[in-house]
This record gives sequence, structure tokens and C-alpha cells, in this order.
Amino acid sequence: MTFVVTEACIRCKYTDCVDVCPVDAFREGPNFLAIDPDECIDCAVCVPECPVAAIYAEGDVPANQQSFIALNAELSREWKPITRTKLALPDADEWAKVEAKLGELKR
Repeated sequence: MTFVVTEACIRCKYTDCVDVCPVDAFREGPNFLAIDPDECIDCAVCVPECPVAAIYAEGDVPANQQSFIALNAELSREWKPITRTKLALPDADEWAKVEAKLGELKR
């Protein structure tokens, strides 16, 4: 099992989770983070670090977010690792309150 970043991360990209990952499983895109399922060791230390509650264990991903399991796997093959915390996107706090943001995802 792995952990999955879901829709709440889109256009926020808080990176608090990155620093605590012991295996550098996070990948960075323009406005979203993904977790590489081949690198994730299922330790769960990233979950409480996410200020928008965007990270779930694969078995706990909500029904309306299931597509993010495959999306994390796909994007983690395309994007480079991120290993250090960076500033969130400038308007992250406003986007943190928005739901249904999949159309905003930049690849």
C-alpha cells in the first residue's frame, strides 16, 4: 500500500509533507505534488503535516478521489523529486477552501 495526494493539494502545493518523508517519495509539478508509489514505504508521517488534509492511505482514499491513485503513479514518473520544503503557491490559502479543482491541475 502507498499514500496518495488528492485534489485538495491542487493550486496550494503546501510542501510541509516533503521534509518529513524518509525516502523522498514526493514529486513536484507546477501546482500539485504527487507521491511515487514505488518509493513510498507507507510510513504515514506525511499525513499530519498536510494543512489541507490532501494525503490518504491508498485504501482510505475517498470514493470521489479514487482517480488520484492512478494520477499519482502517472505523474510521479514524469515529475522530479522534491526533497525540501518550499513556499506554498502565493494564493494557496484561497485555493485551500475550493473543492472540485481537478480542472486546475497543471502537468
